[in-house]
Amino acid sequence: MAKEKLKRKELLKSPDEFLTLSEKVLRYLSEHTRQVKIAVIGLAVVFAAYLAGWGYLKHVNKAGQTAFNEAYEIVSDNLGPDPDVEALKRAKDLFAEVIDDYGLSKAADLALPQLAHLYALDGQYDEAIEAYRKFNDAVSHKPPYPALSALAIASIYEDKGEFDRAAAELAPVVAEEESPFKESAVYQLARLYDLAGQEDKAEALFKEFVETYPNSMFKPMAEARL
Repeated sequence: MAKEKLKRKELLKSPDEFLTLSEKVLRYLSEHTRQVKIAVIGLAVVFAAYLAGWGYLKHVNKAGQTAFNEAYEIVSDNLGPDPDVEALKRAKDLFAEVIDDYGLSKAADLALPQLAHLYALDGQYDEAIEAYRKFNDAVSHKPPYPALSALAIASIYEDKGEFDRAAAELAPVVAEEESPFKESAVYQLARLYDLAGQEDKAEALFKEFVETYPNSMFKPMAEARL
């Protein structure tokens, strides 16, 4: 009994031991009012900034996707031999709007190759190449998009009559063993060597192509050039 009473006295000397968690929190808040107010204000500012940023990105994504969809539909409706020139101009403006005004949207990167294609159709080759290069920079970490960009840029340089520069664009694709577009790139590179007057390089690459890709749809055309 003595020991029990002693314990009780010891406990009475430390009344904090009996405080509940809520009582401790209330005591802390009352003793640190200023610090608590500052913390609350700081959290409110951070939360407000988060909501504003989230709301802005949501708006940008929606607006960018809407403009992209409208432009893409116009292009899809004008794939025939007699496209509506004014409609395609409208599509070009819309893709440019997605890139310039809604650059943070998910559709912005996808608008770049579409705009590049329309530039190329209009003979605006330098603008087309620039747009493809921007797209390549945006998706450089996402194969196989860089290879597709290289093929597109090479075709534009070919249209410009700059066969050496076109070949230079394809060389990295040909060197990439795992590229799903290597077959096409090898054939196109051999053809570009031929157009550039580099007959020896062209013949060697056409022979390599026929041996490496015996079932390719390009094989008859490659053999015809040998």
